[in-house]
Amino acid sequence: MVGTVPRNPAIDQSHPDLVNPPSTDNGLMPNLVFPFSLAHTRQESGGWTREVTNRLLPIAHDLAIVNMKLNPGAYRELHWHIQSEWAFVLTGSCRIAAVDQEGRNFLEDVKAGDLWYFPAGIPHHIQAHDEGVEFLLVFDDGCYSEDATFQVTDFFSHVPREVIAKNFGWTMQQMANFPAESERYIFPGQSPPPLAEDRVFSPTGDVPRTFKHSLLAQTPEKFEGGSVRIADSSNFAAAITTTVAMVEIEPGALRELHWHPNGAEMQYVISGKGRMGVFANHATARTYNMETGDVGYVPISMGHYIENIGDKPFVYLELFRTAKFEDVSLAQWLANIPPEVVADTINVPRELIEALPKTKSPLQRH
Repeated sequence: MVGTVPRNPAIDQSHPDLVNPPSTDNGLMPNLVFPFSLAHTRQESGGWTREVTNRLLPIAHDLAIVNMKLNPGAYRELHWHIQSEWAFVLTGSCRIAAVDQEGRNFLEDVKAGDLWYFPAGIPHHIQAHDEGVEFLLVFDDGCYSEDATFQVTDFFSHVPREVIAKNFGWTMQQMANFPAESERYIFPGQSPPPLAEDRVFSPTGDVPRTFKHSLLAQTPEKFEGGSVRIADSSNFAAAITTTVAMVEIEPGALRELHWHPNGAEMQYVISGKGRMGVFANHATARTYNMETGDVGYVPISMGHYIENIGDKPFVYLELFRTAKFEDVSLAQWLANIPPEVVADTINVPRELIEALPKTKSPLQRH
């Protein structure tokens, strides 16, 4: 109607700091937050999947993230990737299996809070248990797409049958019931048997480094404003390209002002409502609102903070295309240089700087 103000009230209510930004916001900043709810969902006979890549979040050069659900017993078919695959189980449980380039195999069950990691090119599959499973997949390439995966059924569909017969020693009659579709991708199945019954002996042995890690089994580092669990190559040796920090911020608390010197940060919000402020140098800053299911991204070395603005814990993952977790604390930096330098620079009394703690405290509540 002519004369009305064009608004989408639901979006405005979810992003109040874009509608009425803080006075400190300034300049041009690319979008750094995209909700999974606005991503296309690919529905399959055994579940569904959706992804946020640099096609939806153009600033996300280093990482792409996928949200996938498998129905009870369903398979994510035999496949492999150009990229490494890192995963976090959100709900339910599943069985994962892989074979490396030496023929060494890996077979394990994972549940909510567990991680897995498959190096680039290593073939693997996933099968849901009785309750089904939902998980995140993170790939070390922002251009990644699930539609560009190497699938076994797709491979077989594009190799002449006589070549397959020669390769495996099969007859044409034995191959008569190959799937009609070119790829099965996510398809129904029966729940796997007990793990001990499913194991296959390989003459070359098991993979030397486990592809599974129990993040929630770690004792969290606790701070006044919440807690942090970190999994990188120091405690999950196989994961040499992807690092995670699982952060829980209490209501009213803050993930302190900081930046990451060794890589961009992607975030996934597990629960709660938060606000992220990002400083991009040259008088440029922007504030973003985040809630459950949102994906965020902060380019390398940009200063930022995340504040819990809800009444429940704000729980999210910090994800990096790195082997080691690294962050620089603004408070720790200022506390560990001559105090008069800081006091003269920001024009505050010297005693304020001298009182700063010299150890890092990632979560703050004052």
